[in-house]
Amino acid sequence: MGRKKGATLVHDGPPDDFDPENPYKDPVAMLEMREYLVREKWIDIEKAKILREKVKWCYRVEGINHLQKCRHLVHQYLESTRGIGWGKDHRPHAFHGPKVEATAD
Repeated sequence: MGRKKGATLVHDGPPDDFDPENPYKDPVAMLEMREYLVREKWIDIEKAKILREKVKWCYRVEGINHLQKCRHLVHQYLESTRGIGWGKDHRPHAFHGPKVEATAD
């Protein structure tokens, strides 16, 4: 027994019955929401790890031209690491916050 070839795992979204105003109202929904958030955080972390490995590979392959050839991978990696990870709550927002879009005034 195992996973069928070509089958993808389907992740449920956040629970429908979770109330952010009163999270302790339904303890089961609160635990499902916590599991959902942890699962999404782990997915983001693993995506960043994959991109980091691609950057390492590109750096080794391209050698002296890595600044031009790997730039797009480095930007993807840096964007993927914004706001993810564990224990970043006490760092300055500029170091780990979401990308701030410039607004035209």
